[in-house]
Amino acid sequence: MTMIRSRIAGIAVLLSLLAAVPSRGQWVEPPGTGWAQLQVAHQSTDTGFNKDGNIVSLDELDPEARSIISTVRLTGALGLVRGVDAWVDLPVHRQEFTGSGSDLLTTGLGDPRVFLRAGPSLVGVESLPVAVAVRGGVKLTTGTFENDAETISLSQGQRDWEVLLEVGKSLHPLPVYVAGWTGYRWREENEEIGRDPGNEWVFYAAAGGNVRRLQWKAAVDGLFGQSSIDTRSGFEFAPRELVQLIPTVGWPLGPGTIEASARIPLHGRSTRSDRLPASPTFSLGYFWTWDASLWE
Repeated sequence: MTMIRSRIAGIAVLLSLLAAVPSRGQWVEPPGTGWAQLQVAHQSTDTGFNKDGNIVSLDELDPEARSIISTVRLTGALGLVRGVDAWVDLPVHRQEFTGSGSDLLTTGLGDPRVFLRAGPSLVGVESLPVAVAVRGGVKLTTGTFENDAETISLSQGQRDWEVLLEVGKSLHPLPVYVAGWTGYRWREENEEIGRDPGNEWVFYAAAGGNVRRLQWKAAVDGLFGQSSIDTRSGFEFAPRELVQLIPTVGWPLGPGTIEASARIPLHGRSTRSDRLPASPTFSLGYFWTWDASLWE
């Protein structure tokens, strides 16, 4: 049962990272310009999705089981050269698991993500009907991974590689934009626990805009994975799936915008050892940009 605690909490943190997505989306940053976002997210849950997509107790063998997760993350992008920018996400987690047995608590650095993104201007194409970019990157494993029944792991224990196609369009003169992406995530084997987690398709779609000073965005994101495999026994686990609704509102404050959002699960599938939580995640953040190049 204690192994379940570690796996559930680690997966719940992953879900809070699925779409750390700023409004600027698919518009590649010019050289030296960029944006940054500081965000705090919190989730408390005692339910999760089972392999049939039903909502069940987080751990059926412990009806008092609860996962409590808070994440502080710094996300940002910086234009490197014409048509190319870099995108970085750095999370710090506080994960707690309570239940009928001993309580567990861990705090520290999670798995960072690093991406490069390229737009059409890299090859001299200056104008298209929609903004288009290709993003590729990796989730590293510098967080602490512990294969220990009495420890909550801050890392998933393996690298993930992603390639995504992004699109976006302003509906000017209406104060509305639409944006989205879809792509594929290759997940390396976690050799520490002998688990091939299975690759995943991921997607994100959003519409946003403003009503006077009030900014708004409504988005849906999700993942659809392949079956994971225990590489030692050959046992195949049910694939994981998750679709979430993400409403966001923002208000200009100082040089940036303060934003409040929620991530509301709409659909999920998972196994008991990799339980995906069924409760919402709430977040509050501050987003700001700079349009003057840092090296001019």
